[in-house]
Amino acid sequence: MTNPNNATISTVHTADFTSGHALQIPTLRILQDDGTIYPGATAPDLDQETALKMYHSMSFIRVLDERMLAAQRQGRISFYMQCLGEEAATVGSAAALDDKDMIMAQYREQGALRYRGFSLEQFMNQLFSNEKDLGKGRQMPVHYGSKDIYYMTISSPLGTQIPQAAGYAYAQKLRGLSNVTICYFGEGAASEGDFHAGLNMAAVHKAPVLFFCRNNGYAISTPANEQFKGDGIACRGVGYGMKAIRMDGADILAVYQATKMARDHAIATNEPVLLESIAYRLGAHSSSDDPSGYRSKEEEEQWRKNDPISRYRLWLIAKGWLDDAADKAQIEALRGEILDALKVAEKVAKPGIEHLISDVYAEPIPELERQLTELKAHICKYPDAYPITSGRM
Repeated sequence: MTNPNNATISTVHTADFTSGHALQIPTLRILQDDGTIYPGATAPDLDQETALKMYHSMSFIRVLDERMLAAQRQGRISFYMQCLGEEAATVGSAAALDDKDMIMAQYREQGALRYRGFSLEQFMNQLFSNEKDLGKGRQMPVHYGSKDIYYMTISSPLGTQIPQAAGYAYAQKLRGLSNVTICYFGEGAASEGDFHAGLNMAAVHKAPVLFFCRNNGYAISTPANEQFKGDGIACRGVGYGMKAIRMDGADILAVYQATKMARDHAIATNEPVLLESIAYRLGAHSSSDDPSGYRSKEEEEQWRKNDPISRYRLWLIAKGWLDDAADKAQIEALRGEILDALKVAEKVAKPGIEHLISDVYAEPIPELERQLTELKAHICKYPDAYPITSGRM
């Protein structure tokens, strides 16, 4: 017997419910907290150069996050978001991709950006919205983007990139490209309508997109158990007719292996895959958030033992690929480099006001030009309220 979708179905002759917990997806784990491999597990095939690039990308982001949150507290930048505790999820997944696979991020994927080659100077220019910023100062801090390294500019509203990723991946297929799109989002964004529309579109049209859900326990202040019932997010992929896999998001080897397997499947079949990373958000949601209002210090400390960088570091040292003393010296030197780059970037002039309307269309339309003229007149009328570097307007 077949259903309207031409899929073979089984039949029963007595009524009974199927429990929502009938499908419980296991969590892939390879690397233990002490840096050893779980019994029965096999580490992915990584060469030393790639393995160290992954580690240094994670370490860079950890130090950058520490320094830039401090800069926000000092009033030097307006806003910041850390990926503390989720470095393995973003770096490990990016490492499993081809350099021309499109990345559509949410806002906590700076690890993927760093792995792709985004420089320290580029990070700083974006965070300070200066005239060297690739986005011309028109985005909030941490809303990165780079056409050169296939990293779509981040947008603040939750979930908007999910249907966009389905469409972009479908276009990749139509063009005959051997590439995929990876789309990152949190478990909170999986409650948005765009999540369901995007996954359904990708499944029906067979788009090679990897939907990567970072389930970090909280949608700002709302814990996961108050957001949804059922077995997390991965099981929803099965409901939409796609492959799904869940992994320990603090285990970079598990993330890398799962993402590589998902990419191989998407390329071979032109089908989407849903991946779910389980990794606790150790920091606040953003610099505007105080997590002490909704979770305990004891909870945070319990998860802190599951640090993604320390366990991977132990694995690298055990393999003889990383020297303990040299690494500590390099981390210390990195702190100095980041502080130096910060001091340079914050002194660079802001973009000229004309960049507010450039690149919106191929040529600025009359309506935008009229608005810009009105804005300039307003600024000239109230110069004390809008301090502008001489000649910048």
